[in-house]
Amino acid sequence: MTAQTLAPASSTTLRRVLWGVRIVLALFLLVASALPKFAGQKDAVETFAKIGWGQWLRYFTGAAEAAGAIGLVVPRLAGAAAVGLIGLMIGAALTQILVLSPAWALFPAALAVVFALIAYDRRDSLLP
Repeated sequence: MTAQTLAPASSTTLRRVLWGVRIVLALFLLVASALPKFAGQKDAVETFAKIGWGQWLRYFTGAAEAAGAIGLVVPRLAGAAAVGLIGLMIGAALTQILVLSPAWALFPAALAVVFALIAYDRRDSLLP
């Protein structure tokens, strides 16, 4: 066996692992992040009140998370969704650092790295 015959198998394995990661992240974004924002969960309302931009930002953020979650599980949209979610996570990390609690900034930053891996894996759907 040569290295050329091994490369596609490892690439296929990586793509399958990232498919599973995309599903888990989509479920997390929908259930644990977007739905509480839409439902007006007390913590979400208080957090966005502390940010000071109004509750419209809570709805906008929830909609962006829900759209990104749906995009992650649609193969043609996964790369673009991941890129959009990178931007959302950068905003979340900066908000944590500058307004809320800097200790929590690591979580959205780590998610941004995972979304970058997904975007890199799905780069073929991003380029013409």
